[in-house]
Amino acid sequence: MSLSSLLLLFIMQPAIAIICAGGPAPGINTVVSSVAKIFLKENYKVLGVHYGYQGLFADEASMKVFDFHHADRIFSRGGSTLIMSRFKPKLSDFKTDFFVKHNVKLLVTIGGDDTASTANRLAKYLKDEGLNIANIHVPKTIDNDLPLPGRNPTFGFHSAKDEGVKIGNIMYEDARTTESWMLMSSMGRSAGHLAFGIGTACHFPMIIIPEMFNKTAPTIDKIIQLMVSSIVKRRIRGIHYGVIIISEGVFHILDPEEIKKSGINLTYDAHGHPELGNISKANVFNTLLQKKLKELNIEVKSRPNDVGYELRCCRPIGFDLTLCTLLGIGVHKLYKEGKSGCIVSADAAGNISPIYLSDHEDENGKVKPRLVDMESEIAKLYFQNLDYLVPSDYEKATFLLKQPEDYNFFEILNW
Repeated sequence: MSLSSLLLLFIMQPAIAIICAGGPAPGINTVVSSVAKIFLKENYKVLGVHYGYQGLFADEASMKVFDFHHADRIFSRGGSTLIMSRFKPKLSDFKTDFFVKHNVKLLVTIGGDDTASTANRLAKYLKDEGLNIANIHVPKTIDNDLPLPGRNPTFGFHSAKDEGVKIGNIMYEDARTTESWMLMSSMGRSAGHLAFGIGTACHFPMIIIPEMFNKTAPTIDKIIQLMVSSIVKRRIRGIHYGVIIISEGVFHILDPEEIKKSGINLTYDAHGHPELGNISKANVFNTLLQKKLKELNIEVKSRPNDVGYELRCCRPIGFDLTLCTLLGIGVHKLYKEGKSGCIVSADAAGNISPIYLSDHEDENGKVKPRLVDMESEIAKLYFQNLDYLVPSDYEKATFLLKQPEDYNFFEILNW
């Protein structure tokens, strides 16, 4: 066969394109590898496009043409073999060039709900342009806040939690060894799943997540009171160490005026919103905690530590390797069934089904994040067994606090 014939055959060969958007999560490479392997078996070209949607609409896409050996080499690795991007295209950015040039039949997107909704907008645009291209989305976030059926975890969550637990256990041992306190901040913009999962696994005496403030407005004073409550409770029990974990989402639910009043030095964006990504949440809260302890004449050494970026590119644990492989195979199953514009989902029994964003969007087209269920038995039991002051501790606590009732856990939260 001539070179020109081979080139024509390659061009006409049906293709699938894979992009990754948003931030990393353990298991991305497992999904990419699994999708690539199963479609390669059926003689599809498998094109991995770098830089997410930005790469897809570039004049010349930067991409990886997969073969079995590359797909097989990456399946258990952390990070992403495809460079990721948070670029969110407007309608004017959409183009058909890439899809026509490479004879793309399926677009596989890996990301959050924004990535999925953009894929749906793109599919409609392509259809209006006369191209019938399927799109199937694989949901990803270490925050575990996507509303999957049966509260099934998002891929990457358990691996990130496992890595966070390793760090948390070391921090707890350091606190015990030095008789000091550690203040640990974890990722989770809207939901506290990661902080809750790490804190419960590590037996931390205090866990602070956004969902706790379900019956009272969150303030910096209340957050610091919860920390002091735990420190004093342990002190009267003869325990001079501990770790407090706080979800970064607590910062995001604070009123901007509350943040300004705290005296924290922040930069602000063009809309006047504080740029919280530029600061260490653990350092901020540790500074505020130390200020309060000094006011109370309580001498406690505490150290801050943010845990977040360390978790996103770790190697996936066995749970996520299995889940991500299943989701990758599930993409193929749904495609062969003629499904499109959907999210691939796997239940606890391993059954694959499509879910649709429209079923979870509010009137503004936003997907409401899945939060820690504070009414669940697991949440109730764990929060009942943290270390904090209750009325029976008041008398013992008076050697440290003039008004110990101000640090009653249940009163602070109005529970």
